[in-house]
Amino acid sequence: MLDVRRLRLLREVHVRGTIAAVAAALHQSPSSVSQQLSQLEREAGVELLRKVGRRVQLTPAAERLVEHTGVVLERLELAESELRAQDSEARGTVRLAIFQSAFLALLPETMRRLREEHPLLRVEVTQREPETALHETFLREFDLVVAEQYPDHAAPWHPGLDRVPLVSDAIRLAVPPQEDWAHIRGLADTAGLPWVLEPRGAATRHFTEQTCRRAGFDPDVRFETADLQAHVALIASGNAVALLPDLLWRGQRPPVRLVDMPGLPQRTVFTASPPSIRDAPATRAVREALGQAAAELFSDSRATHGRMSP
Repeated sequence: MLDVRRLRLLREVHVRGTIAAVAAALHQSPSSVSQQLSQLEREAGVELLRKVGRRVQLTPAAERLVEHTGVVLERLELAESELRAQDSEARGTVRLAIFQSAFLALLPETMRRLREEHPLLRVEVTQREPETALHETFLREFDLVVAEQYPDHAAPWHPGLDRVPLVSDAIRLAVPPQEDWAHIRGLADTAGLPWVLEPRGAATRHFTEQTCRRAGFDPDVRFETADLQAHVALIASGNAVALLPDLLWRGQRPPVRLVDMPGLPQRTVFTASPPSIRDAPATRAVREALGQAAAELFSDSRATHGRMSP
């Protein structure tokens, strides 16, 4: 009989690529991981791993075994979820990954609701960039992730993760409020001006670059940071412009001037979770609390934006 724990290790090697990465993720030593994989080879009676330089490569037999392992693990997770679902009370621990602006905008109210309505539920929250968080949720390092998708930039798809829309928010051109920036009425007016963008690879960066190129120019990137609060500070102080989503303002009046974009492009914020735990009371409770927090936030914030149409 093949050991499920060792099968899980083989699948981890398939996903992460190296024994060292598996050991680091599972808080084990590389030698311990190697020993368990060697034991799995003896149990299976076939070669599973081959050394290729400093890396290991799965054999065809191992690749097939990984496919079966995915099915086995999903069934086990589903069985655990069904057992937990017998208890209608949300309890236990939910590991949540969430990106910065959603963290600031949604998490305080979400946690307040959960604390009052589900006192037996423990939520462990980690701030993560969406692309990274989706991958880590696929690896079962998180139970639930809040991620985002920008127009013309699809968020990564991972087999076995569902997606539930949470909220959509408009993306607007944010410019300094000072008088010497008052001439900016649309995107074309920002050509040659300093921009602040997220690092390369971020969905916001890709969206901004493509939008500017369609308008006939490349943004002059003077500042690069993943911290959107830094974006706001640079814009409010008269040092840059940027395209920013409405969720960033969290129901408050923005300290910058916002200019509507043609067609009012929307970003979609969604949650994703492995289907095997999607219907667990704890997962449902967190998703519902996030949805209620988002609905309340946007209901209260519609009248607070200092918007200006081009």
